[in-house]
Amino acid sequence: MSFVESEERRALRAAVADLGAEYGASYYVGKAKAGQKTDELWTEAGRLGYLGVNVPEQYGGGGGGIGDLAAVCEELAAAGCPLLLMVVSPAICATIIARSGTDAQREHWLPRFADGSVTMAFAITEPDAGSNSHRITTTARRDGGGWLLKGQKTFISGVDEADAVLFVSRSEDQKGTLRPSLFIVPTGTPGFTHTPIDMEIVSPEKQFICHLDDVRLPYDALVGDEDGGLLQLFAGLNPERIMASAMGAGIGRLALGKAAAYARDRQVFTTPIGAHQGLAHPLAAAKIELELARLMAQKAAWLYDAGDDEGAGEAANMAKYATAEAAVHCVDQAIQTHGGNGLTTEYGVGMLAGVVRLMRIAPVSREMILNYVAQHSLGLPKSY
Repeated sequence: MSFVESEERRALRAAVADLGAEYGASYYVGKAKAGQKTDELWTEAGRLGYLGVNVPEQYGGGGGGIGDLAAVCEELAAAGCPLLLMVVSPAICATIIARSGTDAQREHWLPRFADGSVTMAFAITEPDAGSNSHRITTTARRDGGGWLLKGQKTFISGVDEADAVLFVSRSEDQKGTLRPSLFIVPTGTPGFTHTPIDMEIVSPEKQFICHLDDVRLPYDALVGDEDGGLLQLFAGLNPERIMASAMGAGIGRLALGKAAAYARDRQVFTTPIGAHQGLAHPLAAAKIELELARLMAQKAAWLYDAGDDEGAGEAANMAKYATAEAAVHCVDQAIQTHGGNGLTTEYGVGMLAGVVRLMRIAPVSREMILNYVAQHSLGLPKSY
């Protein structure tokens, strides 16, 4: 692993940064507050091949790895456009289908992931199960030549703009340890409904409760094996954590950039406020924390792309934890640097607080990551 990105990766970052600058935070926030979607940016990013950099070349993608897709996500976030569906559709869903899908599923979905013409949501969290995925109750049972799905999911992102949802379920006769079954459910399927959840976060992507009321599916809606185990699930969850880290890093960079620019220009007494160590040192500390977190995220992506799923799992959890904490610190210090202006719409800093605060909770909470590290990295007894 090199600590210096390849020339190709740096060129990708620069190109995506240019695209993000054409839209920027005002575009993103304007769409969110108007209840609209960032369709123009998504479509252009897909047309330019940025959404499909990790899709195999034979399906029209760039043939790169999750590290390349994470770079795209980070640069768009740093430009003020943190596209949440990038974490879900091309990262989780496309990766799972590329790894575990049938030839027909790959032929049907992957080219459309590659050009951004399709989006797929991902549904695992349930109201009663929470962080304990082994308690999920969404079930699939054989029915003739197909399946019947029944259950409920919550906090599912972007269902209203998705063409389909990848549901995590268990077989009806499955007890005890989860051996997940994954099903692609088109959003127009009879018996599948979704209800929006009112959130206090400024984002074009909305959150939903999904209801499955004996949803009938053909047999080939199943992705991978019926009792495929956790490996096919974590083929998508490790990229999810890596992408969440990339988004957090981008938002942290955005907040620090705003804070540094303000601190250089703002003068209250005889010098710019950035000359005072009371502001300069906290910003410098936040910068250090962010760069350390980015290094761990790059390590996680490198391990994943190298095929080391176990090593990537540890690194991805650590990266997600570190980046969420760093992003919260960056945004909080940016608000403090701006003073009262940090909570005005004009300066665009305060609205970042809700987004980065959510990163301590989702897609996996900081407490569950600490549980993981304590048990798997330190060998401590399981606490739950």
